[in-house]
Amino acid sequence: MARMGRACREFAAARLRLRFHRVNLTFMNILHNVRPLIAGAGWLLLVAGTLTAEELPGAFIDGQEDGFVELGEEDFANVNCYDDTWSWSDGVVSCTGKPDGVLRTQKQYTNFELVARWRHLSEGGNSGFFIWTSAESIANLKPNEYPTGIEVQVLDLGHKTNYEKSGKRATWFTTHGDVFPVLGATMSLFPPLSPDGSRSFPSQETTKGFGEWNHYYIRGINGELRLWVNGQEVSGGKDSVPSSGYVCLESEGAPIEFTDIRIRELP
Repeated sequence: MARMGRACREFAAARLRLRFHRVNLTFMNILHNVRPLIAGAGWLLLVAGTLTAEELPGAFIDGQEDGFVELGEEDFANVNCYDDTWSWSDGVVSCTGKPDGVLRTQKQYTNFELVARWRHLSEGGNSGFFIWTSAESIANLKPNEYPTGIEVQVLDLGHKTNYEKSGKRATWFTTHGDVFPVLGATMSLFPPLSPDGSRSFPSQETTKGFGEWNHYYIRGINGELRLWVNGQEVSGGKDSVPSSGYVCLESEGAPIEFTDIRIRELP
């Protein structure tokens, strides 16, 4: 009888351990299925003691959602580049990087969501998006000049390495998605900031190196601009002046490709 009683107690304890194990597995299964839904809505899921910073869900918007339209060759106009600076093939726009300048959208935008993929074709390449570019600033723009607006920088990781080969320290820029106003534009920038306060520095380093595709999701609403790099929000600012204008792709000295450029206008 004693052995039977001990066996019953051990069996009951085993069932209890199994029950807790199943509860834990059920919780993890729910978490696994819910996280993508929350990420798609752009929310943050904070589960104490469960997720590391690297595991926090992002807001990966790929432009396939309702309301997005693809921007192709007919949706852009050359501003101050050569005729052969920009070329289109199979949904990819290629840029030689020469001269410095921009390619603008046909339309002007105020509130919008923009997605695009890009990749540098040489180490250390430089490019970017100009947001809310004013019509006045591009009216008489010459080659190797830039318009007024908010720049969302597109730098290859090797740009910092090449810069520091001269003995200088690359403290005033990063290669992971800086946002900053240029040439008369103003903006209250989100921290962290560059040492001189002129740039919103990315809070995370998620950019991939040259030859690899990177994904940008840019959202502009009522003068507030936010950037997500490869699914993670990293930088931005508010109270932008201007807060309406063209979206431009930048040519700046190095070959680069853009694809899957889609935009959704917002109220």
